[in-house]
This record gives sequence, structure tokens and C-alpha cells, in this order.
Amino acid sequence: MAGLGAWNLARAALIILLLPRSLEQCGHISLSAPIVRLGDPITASCTISQNCSRLDSESHIVWKLEAELQPGERQQYLPNGTLQSTITLPHLNRSRALLSCCLHWGNSLQILDQAELQAGYPPATPHNLSCLMNLTTNSLTCQWEPGPNTHLSTNFTLKSFKSRGNCQSREDSIPDCVPEDGQSHCSIPRKHLQLYQNMGIWVQAKNALGTSVSPKLCLVPMDVVKLEPPTLWALGPSPEVAPPQPGCLRLRWETWKPSLHIDQKCELRHQPLLGEASWDLVGALPSRTLQYELCGLLPSTAYALQMRCTRWRLPGHWSNWSPSLELTTTQRAPTVRMDTWWRQRQLDPRTVDVQLFWQPVPLEEDSGQIQGYLVSLRPSDQAGADPMLCNTTELNCTFQLPSEAREVILEAYNTAGTSHPTPVVFLESGGPPLGRLHTVARDPHSLWVGWEPPSPQPRGYVIEWGLGPPSPSGSPKTWRMEHNGSIAGTLLQENIRPFQLYEITVTPLYQDTKGPSQHIYAYSQEMAPSHGPELHLRHIGKTWAQLEWVPEAPELGRSPLTHYTIFWTNAQDRSFSTVLNASSHSFVLRGLEPSSLYHVHLMAASQVWATNSTSLTLMTLALEESELHILLGLFGLLVLLICLCGAAQLCCRPSRKNPLWPSVPDPAHSSLGSWVPTITTEWLGQISEMNQALTPHPYVQDTFQLPSLRDSSMPPITKITVLEEEEKKPGPWESNDSSGTCGLPSLVQAYVLQGDPRVPRIQPQPQSGTSDQVLYVQVLGSPTGPRPGHYLRCDSTQPLLGGLTPSPKSYENLWFQTSPLGTPEPLVPNPEDDCIFEPLLDFPLLQGLQVSGVEGLGGF
Repeated sequence: MAGLGAWNLARAALIILLLPRSLEQCGHISLSAPIVRLGDPITASCTISQNCSRLDSESHIVWKLEAELQPGERQQYLPNGTLQSTITLPHLNRSRALLSCCLHWGNSLQILDQAELQAGYPPATPHNLSCLMNLTTNSLTCQWEPGPNTHLSTNFTLKSFKSRGNCQSREDSIPDCVPEDGQSHCSIPRKHLQLYQNMGIWVQAKNALGTSVSPKLCLVPMDVVKLEPPTLWALGPSPEVAPPQPGCLRLRWETWKPSLHIDQKCELRHQPLLGEASWDLVGALPSRTLQYELCGLLPSTAYALQMRCTRWRLPGHWSNWSPSLELTTTQRAPTVRMDTWWRQRQLDPRTVDVQLFWQPVPLEEDSGQIQGYLVSLRPSDQAGADPMLCNTTELNCTFQLPSEAREVILEAYNTAGTSHPTPVVFLESGGPPLGRLHTVARDPHSLWVGWEPPSPQPRGYVIEWGLGPPSPSGSPKTWRMEHNGSIAGTLLQENIRPFQLYEITVTPLYQDTKGPSQHIYAYSQEMAPSHGPELHLRHIGKTWAQLEWVPEAPELGRSPLTHYTIFWTNAQDRSFSTVLNASSHSFVLRGLEPSSLYHVHLMAASQVWATNSTSLTLMTLALEESELHILLGLFGLLVLLICLCGAAQLCCRPSRKNPLWPSVPDPAHSSLGSWVPTITTEWLGQISEMNQALTPHPYVQDTFQLPSLRDSSMPPITKITVLEEEEKKPGPWESNDSSGTCGLPSLVQAYVLQGDPRVPRIQPQPQSGTSDQVLYVQVLGSPTGPRPGHYLRCDSTQPLLGGLTPSPKSYENLWFQTSPLGTPEPLVPNPEDDCIFEPLLDFPLLQGLQVSGVEGLGGF
């Protein structure tokens, strides 16, 4: 902070030196306070003297904070002719800033004066004051924590005094101790101290905004003494002292010479060099002893040891930990149990070749390091022991024995001694065998082997496993001894690799004998079939194809097949598939299209994997010409049968036939009540009124009553055609009575009444000549003649033609035939014709007929 302020001052001085001579001593800045709390306001004023050559009535003072222009509050001329400008910064948020007073000089802004602004905080109270008496430097060193940064230059002073009591009164003052800049500790020399007298000590912090002091610390310098750590040494062997026990270390130390007159207590800690074990602490050790034997450690293990000391029975501080001393514990004889197994082979009648295997099982956590194994006929510590059969570091040994030898001794040894001898007795095979040996692969790296325990129960089992054939017969095997004879299986996890065939041997062990060994082969993980069967086409037709394949022979180590899947795809990339069981060896593809290309392949699957066989491409046969003809003929017959069925349905059902042509009853064999729809009450009323109106009509001379019009079964008439005769000279047929000759007028005008009979108002509508209306009767009436009209009825069973076109047929209306001049000629009726003339009112269909629309004719 101090360096930054000095740099700002130097910069301000440089700027003043560079000002023009005419502006020297023109302006001056005055501050309300040079240092304020961070965030507080500050006020500054700039005064320009009247003798400034550049001062005129239009001069304006400009303020700058660092490089930023600041607006001034007011600017005024004082009575003495000087110009003054004032500025207030409401919040000074910078710890250090340079404020400049400027005046326009030509086209540039000239600085008249500058002032450095500082902001910060009052000093915090120092805390965590502690002191140590260092006998090496012979001084009292105190340290503290200064607190947060104040952004201002803060001075710390360590103050102290001597006192006879509890530091409540001052006896002698001690010179202040001022630390170096940035340091938070200070040392009071020995010459200003009384080692066994109380002292009052505190820290004072001071800056431009205030002062703070820490709580007082009252102490005796010798009560806070901190000794130097001792120096550790290994205690060498001595003829007078027995060697250390296994797992023990002997060491000694030397205290710091200036502290020889001080009673001390020390602590020792140790840690193994290898591994990540933590430090273990040993309790207080008396310093006068200067040697110690540390036991309970791991044998043959390197350790790091450290020691520290403090005043005994008096207050004081612990010294630092001494430099580490590295020592290694002595070994102990191995404490292990030996699990043994063997194989024997008779070389000759007197000699047996023995291959012995063993596995050491530690009996304690610190069982001692094993450097080797000894195999002999007697223990090595007995007098007159036989030569060693084996001295090896391996876990097996091969040697030869006399045929009568039944036991050997196995021992483990190291530099500290040998383990307890383990007798190996070669048992004869005579116990009961196991029952139902079986295995299950739990995962690719383990095998579960199980059995049925025999009776009596064995004392244990020996399990051996190794690679099966075709591996060499002498390949190494892994074995294990299970001492629990009641178990019925065990999990093998050592030296198990996937996709390998293993031979597993289990031998039960009894008290004085062993049972026969039993073998089983198993795969840790079975592999997928090496390849699928080859697919062949046996027969093919137009819509089918027969496929066959030869199942592959089972492979050792391969998972058996569980099913087949056949896939086939047509030319349009539509895929089909089917699943077959593993016993299938042929299949017929059906529903194929003739003359089409198909791609077929077979997939063989097991529980582990699936593999594809070879693909097959086939094309179905094409249809022959005769087959095409047969198919077309069958298709034609099918279409014809559909047409016949449709026609029969239309002919037999009137509801289906009426949409094609109207159903017109035969006039000679019909009655009005059998085919006309039911009439409503309103229509019957109109018919009754019409019947009453027929009598006075001038054109009707004979009256008649419509029978059964009130009958509810009487249907209404929905379509009526009225023919009117053109005025002309009456023909010969008019002079006769109702049984006279038959003829038609030359011009006929039709009036048609259509609509729903249920509608009260019935409107007649004209009907065109091209209508599909079928006329089965012609009603003749002469508006000028006094005689009643006639009607023409035909006995034909066919529907009458709807048009008026003349026909040369004898059974049609011959009176419409025209003469050579183009005018209709009345014909004399012929008795041989089907047409007869009867009175109009005798025709049963016209009973209940209502005609309207004729000029002056209301009805008849």
C-alpha cells in the first residue's frame, strides 16, 4: 500500500513539473479529510488565484477522479478575486484514488493540482496471541493473527510489562517490540525478561482511522518454554544384554544439552515404512532412562520412529518431533499349519516315487516370514536325524522312499528357527467313495463342485483341478483341502479361465485311511457352436420349397443347440421367419409366389450363443399355360355365378326390382285395394266431396258412387292420366252405346296428379311424354258430347307402353294408326282383338278416380 501511494505522489509531482510556467501556483486542492472509511463521502475544493494569467470570466474548473470526469457542485468567485470550485464524492469505493483539478488551456485540459484520496477500515482487534520461550535463541517469541485487511497502512506493536501479582499492576516497563512490515510475530530478548516472574503482554494495532488492542496475556516465561527434540539412536548388540525378542526393537536417545537440567517426559511414535498405516503413539517415557525396548511389532518389518519431549511436572510446550529413525524388527520362527497331499508311484518292489504337496496356513496374524521348507524322515532338532529329503522354497517336492516308509516330516524355517514339525502319513485307500459327483459353472471364472457325503462322515476332502485333455498329463494342478467333512460341495475360484475344460478330482479323507478318488470334467463356460449346419434345397414347387440340413455333431466345450430359426426374404424385402426345435432337420416353406426369388438362411442357437449357417437363394417354379387357362376359367365361372346370384336376387325380391322398372299390376287381374297404398283420413274426405260434386257437373249425365272409399284398406291414387278428345266431327263409334265400336281422339292432352296423399293440398303436375309412366288404361271423355266417356282395357299380361307411338301390333291401340294424310283414323273394333269397350263406370280401377285440370270439368 505504501509503495502504491508513493508512486501516485511521484506521478503527481511529475505532472506538476510538466505544467507551463504560466500555470505554476495557479490552483490548489483542499480536502475535507485525506483518509476516510471505505464507502464514506469526501469533499474537495479547488481554488485558482487571481494572478493566474489564464484566468478570465469564462474560465471553468473541471474535476477528474483518476481518468473519469466528475461534475463539480458549484463554482464561484471569492471577494479576493479567486475562483473556487467544490466537489463531493458521495461514496468513495476505492482504497486509493487520485483527484485532479483541471482548467482548459487552449484545446487541451491542463491539470492545476492533484490530491491522493485514501479509504479503508479501522484496524481489527488482534487475536490468538500466544508466546513461547525458546531456549535456543534465549528469547520470548509471541505471535498473533492480525485480522482482516484494512486497506491502510497499519502498525502493530507488541507491548509488555513486569508484574509481581496476576498482572493487575505494573512494576517495570519493557521496551515495545515492533515487528517487521507484514510480520505478525515478534521476539523479546532475554535481557528484558525475568524467567520466573509474571509478565503482561498484549498487541496494539494502529492506522489513520483508529487503534485497537488485543486481550492481555499474563504468563511466566519458563512456563511457556519449548524444548528442542531429542536425538534417537539404535541400541546395538551387547554381550551383557540378550538379543531382542521377535517383534521387538531397542533404541536410545540423547536430550538437548541446554535442557539437561530440566526434568522431561517424552513420547515415542512408530509407523511401518511400507503401506499406509497411521502412526501409533507410545505413552510417556522417562527421559533419565535414555533407552527403551519397543515390542508388539510385526516381525521382520521396517519401522520409522520419532520422539518429542516436554517439561516434567511443570507447565511447558511439547517440542517438535525428532527426525525419523528407521529400524527393522527381528524375525520369529514360522507358526503355521501345513495342509499336505501326495501322489505315489511304485518304481520297483523296494522303491516308491512320492510327489508331496503342501500349503502353509498361518495360525496367527504375525506368523513369521517363511524362507524355506524341509522334508525329512525325522525332525531336524533330533539327534541323529537322517539327511534331508527336500530343502526347497516351492510348495511341492518329489523324492523317493523305501516301500515300507509310511511317514515323513515337513517343516518351515527362517533365520529365527523352524516351525512345529508336521507329520505326513501316507494313508492307504480303503474308505467308502463319494456319491454323485457333479459340477456347475457359476461364472466364467469359477466352478461349483458338489457331491453326496459318504457314510461314515469323512474328516475332510482333497479337491484337485487342472486343465483336462488334450492338455499334457504333467500340467500343474491346483488343490485344496477342506477340513469340514460335513460339507457337500465347494466353490473353485483359483486358476479358472473361461472356455476351458477342467478335470476335477475329489478324494475323501478318513481318520486312518482315504477313499477312492473320483473324477469329473467340466467347462467353466461353454462356447457357442463353431458353425451352423449347411442348408440344402431338397424339392421346390410353384408355391413351396422343402429345405433340409444335417445337424452338426456335438462338440466338446460347445453348448448344445436349443433351437433353429429359419429366415427368408422375397424380392420386395419382406422378411419371414419361423422357429424350430433342435430335433428338426427339414422344413417346408409354404405360401410362396410362383416364379419368385427368395433368400433363405438358417440360424442355430444355444443357451450361450447363436451362429448363422450358409445362405441359400432359390426361385420357385412358374405356372404352366394349361394352369393359367384353368385359373382364368375358374375366375370366369366365379364372375358368372356372382352375376346369376345377383340377377336372381333382383328378380325374386320386389324391393330390389322396383328401382330398375316400376311394378305395374296386370289390369285384367288386379283390384284397386290390393296394390294402392293406404289412404289417410283427409284423402277420404276429399274423395267424398268429389263424389258429391259429380252429380251436378254439366259434362256428366250419369252419376255413380265410388264404392268402399271409406274403407281403411282402400289405397290412395297418386297418378291419374286424363285424355280429352279434340273437338271434331264425331265418328261413327260415338253414335253407339257403351258396347259400341272402339276408337281414340286424334289429340290427347294428359293431366297427371302426383304427390304424397298425406299432404292435404294435392297439386296436379304435368307429365312429359318421355316419362317412365306406364298407361294401362285410356280414359276417354268428350267435353261436348252428352254421352258418358269410355275406357279401353286390354287383357294383355304385359305392361302397356307409356308413349303414344302407333304400333302395327293387333293387340295394341290400333286407333292411333294414321292415315296416309297424317291424321288419325278411327278403326272399327274387331271382335277378335283383345280390346273391348265397356262403360266407363264399370272399370273397377277408376272407382274413386278424381280428375282435375280440364277446362270446366271438376270431376266425373
